[in-house]
This record gives sequence, C-alpha cells and structure tokens, in this order.
Amino acid sequence: IRESATLTRDVLEQHFNDLKGTLKKLLDERLTSLLQEVDAIEQESIKPLDECQKLIEHGVSTANELLQEGESAVHGDVGQQNEKLCSFTKKALHIQLDSLPEVPSLVDVPCLSAQLDDCLLTILKNQIFRHGTVASRPPVQLEEFVEKPGGILVRWCKVDDDFIPQDYRLQYRKSTASHFEDVYVGSETEFIVLHIDPNVDYQFRVCARGDGRQEWSPWSVPQIGRTTLVPHEWTAGLEGYSLSSRRNIALRNDSQSCGVLYSKAPTYFCGQTLTFRQVLSGIETVGQPDRRDSLGVCVEQQNGYDSLQRDKAVCISTNGAVFVNGKEMTNQLPAVTSGSTVTFDMEVVQIGSSSNEGGNFKLRVTISSNNREVVFDWVLDQCCVSLYFGCSFSYPGWKVLVF
Repeated sequence: IRESATLTRDVLEQHFNDLKGTLKKLLDERLTSLLQEVDAIEQESIKPLDECQKLIEHGVSTANELLQEGESAVHGDVGQQNEKLCSFTKKALHIQLDSLPEVPSLVDVPCLSAQLDDCLLTILKNQIFRHGTVASRPPVQLEEFVEKPGGILVRWCKVDDDFIPQDYRLQYRKSTASHFEDVYVGSETEFIVLHIDPNVDYQFRVCARGDGRQEWSPWSVPQIGRTTLVPHEWTAGLEGYSLSSRRNIALRNDSQSCGVLYSKAPTYFCGQTLTFRQVLSGIETVGQPDRRDSLGVCVEQQNGYDSLQRDKAVCISTNGAVFVNGKEMTNQLPAVTSGSTVTFDMEVVQIGSSSNEGGNFKLRVTISSNNREVVFDWVLDQCCVSLYFGCSFSYPGWKVLVF
C-alpha cells in the first residue's frame, strides 16, 4: 500500500507540474499572438493617417513661408517692393492653399480594445476540478505466468463485475530497467511475451479501457514473472536459410541448396507447446508450396534428408498433410499460409507399470493449425522426452518464427 501510494503521489505531482508548464506555455503563446495582432492593426491603420498629417503639415509650412514673404514684400523698400510683389504673386498662383488631403472619417478610424471573456476561468475551473481520479482497486489484475522457452505467457482477468472492458494494455520491464514499455494492446486476456532472458526477473502490469471510453483504467498490482527455459534457436550456418539475430526466425533464401534446418539443441520437452508461425518476409506472400515442405519435431538430427517426412519424425507439410515416421495420415489440416500458426503438443503415454520397462515408447501428439487439430499416438523404440524441431522448404520466401 505504501509503495503504491508513494508512486501515485509522484505520478500526480509530475502530471500537474507538466500541466502547469504546458498551460503557462500556451498562455504565453496566446498573449504573444494577440500582441502581434495589435501591432499589425496599429501599423496598418496609422500609416494613411501619418501620410495625411505629413501632407497637412507641409501645406501649413508652405503657406506660412508664403505669408512671411508677402509681409516682407509689403514692408520692404519701394525699389524692391514691385519685384518682391511680383515674385510673391507668381508663387501664390502656383500653390493651392485651398486644398487638403482626404482625411478618413472618424467612424473609419480603428479604435483597439481587448475583448476578454471571463467564462474561460469558469470553464477551466470546472475542468480542473473534475480532472484526475484516485482509484484503490483496478478493474483488472494479473492472474498467471506460464514459462515458455525464451518467453512468458501472461494471463489476466477482470475483477470488477460492473466494468465492461474494450481493450487491455500489458506492459513490462526488466528488473534493471526504470520504465515500463507496452508489449500488447488488444482484446485478448493472455499474451506470450517473447525475447525474455532466462532466469531474469521481469515486472508486469496490466490495465483496461472501458467500452466506449478513451482513457485507461488504473494499473494492476505489478507482479514479477520469469522463465527458466532457454529460448528455441535454429542452427546457424546452414546454406539455404538466413537467421534473425536471436536465431528464432529462419528465412528460406534464394540458395539452391536443400536440406532440413534443425534446432540448435533438443529444447522441446513433452508437456510444452511448440509453436511455428509463418511471418511475412520482404515479399508480401510466402514462398511456393512443395509436397516435401515440412514443419515438425524429430528424435535426432539426420543429415542427408531434404524433408522431415522420414522415420523418427512427425511433421505437417505446407499443404496440410500430416506425416508420422514418414507415412502420410488420412487426416489433413488446412494449408499453411502467411500468418498461419502451427502448434505441437505432446505428452507421454504410460505403458505398463513403468514407461522405462522397455519395448515401445508412446507419445500422444496434438497438431493444431487454423483452429483444426489432429491427435494421434507416436510410437518410438526409445524413451525420448526432449526433441529437436526442424523445417524444410524447397522455394524461397518462407519465414518461420518458433517459440
């Protein structure tokens, strides 16, 4: 309680400090804009009046000079009087003293004023006092963490019966990180978080958005999740396939070389779910299908084959055919296309009083693809609870993510 209360105080203080800074910036920008508008109107309106004033002042100055010259001609010497009066008369005839520039009507002269509506403060006050809430019980909580190879399956649930969720938002952070980051936004109540380092603590939290609403609910109580399972990796260095930096994505390239790409180690254990997902490569569609294409698991790596359709292996072809120890089953799954997800689930079937008495070893296999599945028993001549996985494609463009 103390930890969440301290965090809530920090969030509230930071949020309102940010609001203060933003509001001050917006008010300053608005003030600057209005002052610039006043300056523009003043400059535009005063210019013709200044020009009119200059013309009037020039006319008055010219008339004053002419008047002084006339007085000098009247009161001057008799010899110079005629000459000065003649010069005065010529100037007076050329100067129009009875004309004035057009002066704008008083009603056309702008008179600036500031129109400020006090209702803004009322609106802001009402909005501010309704802004923000403090909730003590979030409507959704984290429910379960399931270890996956190099990942964690996170499940959450709704704990408020009156809350109708529209979307969920899952965040996580490494134990050494200071900030959470989004990892999932959607309507599902579970998500597999990949790229998780084994034996490292990660903190998770989830929130929800109510139906028809824009804001998110308070965060759930943060919980720690971890996985002890090493991530699945493809074997590097096989000509014909290019791998991602984490070696969990394999891309069939343009090389003419054919062969089966195996996992780096037998990291698939019975009781887990192995998932293959076709993802888009640089082109918008996957490669051309071939009857030898395969995705599946096997007891051991065997070089020299161009497909997993062989002994000690179970697989699905890109056309949906299922092969067990190299033999095609009558049941068939939908074809594998871009975005398809294929999963393998296996469990040991006990034989006799002990599974190690000798004889056949049997695994119950479930292969699912596009909401359909086949279930069968896979009989082996040796005990095997950890398996390799593999894939083979004849044409470039196929890109497979494994987890």
